[in-house]
Order: sequence, then C-alpha cells, then structure tokens
Amino acid sequence: MPLKIIFCGTPAFAVPSLVRLAAESDFSVAGVVTQPDRPAGRAGAMKSSPVKLAAQERGIPVFQPERIRSEESLRYFQRAGADVVVIIAYGQIISEKLIAVPRLGWINVHGSLLPKYRGAAPIHWAIANGETHTGLTTMQIDRGLDTGPTLQRYETQIAPNETSPDLYERLADAAAPLIVETLRGLAAGKLTPVAQDNSQATFAPVLNKEDGRIDWSRTSSEIYNRMRGFQPWPGAFSTFRGKLCAIWGKPAAETFPDSHEGSIVQQNGKVLVACGQSTSLQLETAQIEGRKHVTAREFANGARLAADEIFGT
Repeated sequence: MPLKIIFCGTPAFAVPSLVRLAAESDFSVAGVVTQPDRPAGRAGAMKSSPVKLAAQERGIPVFQPERIRSEESLRYFQRAGADVVVIIAYGQIISEKLIAVPRLGWINVHGSLLPKYRGAAPIHWAIANGETHTGLTTMQIDRGLDTGPTLQRYETQIAPNETSPDLYERLADAAAPLIVETLRGLAAGKLTPVAQDNSQATFAPVLNKEDGRIDWSRTSSEIYNRMRGFQPWPGAFSTFRGKLCAIWGKPAAETFPDSHEGSIVQQNGKVLVACGQSTSLQLETAQIEGRKHVTAREFANGARLAADEIFGT
C-alpha cells in the first residue's frame, strides 16, 4: 500500500521534491498545504505559490490556511490520515499538536548540513560566509528551529563563483531523490534518527536590506562572497555621491596599502575599489538609484570620476 503523504511547501525550492513524490508509485500525495495567495507586482494581482501551481497541474488538492497552527489546520491533518508529512520551505512554525498527528512524523529537507546554518536563509549565508561546501539534511521536525534529529545528508561543493540562485537550483533538484530515499528508509524502519550536536550550531537568519550594504573594511574576497550570497536580494550596494548604488565586481590582484577603504581608482583600464587589508575589488557593473544598470567603464565615464571619489559616504 502506498505511503500516504501530505506535502507542505511554498517556494520553487520545494517543487522538484513534490513532483518526484507525486510520480513515485509507492507514494500517494493526498494533499498539499501551502501559503495563501498573495498580492504581487504593481497591480497587486493575487499570485499563487509555485508549490500550489505544481499541485494543481497534477490534480492534487490544495489547502491554504492563513495560520497552520489554527484548529482548522489541526482538523485538516487529522482528517487526512497521512502516514507522514513532508515539509520543505513552508514558511510557518509547526505546533506540537500538529507534529504528533502522522505516525511517521513530519520530515523536513533543510538546505544545509545541520547543525550548521539553522534558520531561514542557509543557502545565502553559507555562500556569504565563504563556505566551500554545503548540502542538504533530512530531519524530523520537533518544537525547535531546525533542531530535530537528522536522518540523511547530501553534500556538495560550492563553486568559487557560484551565486545563491545557482546553488538554490542545484540543491532543489538534489532534494528530490534525497527525500524519496529518506521516506523509503523511514517506512522500512532502516533509518535511525541522530540527535544534533547543539554546540556546533550556527544561525542563518532572514535576510534584510542592510545585509547588502558593503563594508569596505572587509577584504575584497569577503565582499565578493557576500555579493554572491545576497543574490538576488538584497544584492550588494554602497553609497555614491549621496545616492545608493548597486555594485557587482570581483577580487582583483592590485593592492592599495595607502588608500582609504572605498576609494575608487582607475588603473590600466580597470575601475578598482580599495578594500580592507590593502585588497581591491574590480568593479564590473553599477547602478545608481533611479538610473540604468551600466558597466564599470560606463559608470566611470558617466560620473566623470575625480581622483578622490569614494564609495560609502
């Protein structure tokens, strides 16, 4: 008899796993729980989550509670009679009452190698902090934030120039076979949950706008890692002549031991910015607020850079 599943998820990251589970003959996805439709864009038209759209394409019933901790939600899960709930990037905290309903519990796929990078943005912070490898962890949900016992892991290298959207897509695809393997092992009694070592835990909080503000006292490599990690939002930005300026660049070989951090230097056809520890960043593109996105050379020519120009004032 197929394992009966309720699937909870919201963004595109969860879609490959839903699609894979729905296609397997030994699983039956009886329902999908996702966030309510929200207004989007300037017109404010209501927009469905990627998980809802994927469920509708496959004829899977969708439940969209405003609060998953409500009595209505509890009744939904009790009536569903699922063996297990799979939850991937759903976006709300699950109550102990809900956790206790399915016989195999709630199984989550988290975008890091737990206990490292617990929290809402593990992929972004792993890149921003210069990690060279990361992965996925399947775990049993408990009352804490990504603190439950782990089941299986998938590990992968982070490429030197990889951005968060790149890694996000790779891990989303890798999550699908991992959750299938985990559920089969769990149903067969072949997996032993392993408690996390809380002393090794790190936190990956929700990103905010100020995370993208460049601190030019960091080295160029550190700044570049944050540029890669904070794509597509909040990106990386500084101020230039009193206006915000979105910036993209890469570490350069040139060193500026006597330059003020944030100083803009034109040298050998390059536009360079002095960073911490005498390192430099080669500017590739820039966009001053209210203007179009341009190359570094177009930025320098358009701004008619003076010798003492600086980012960050």
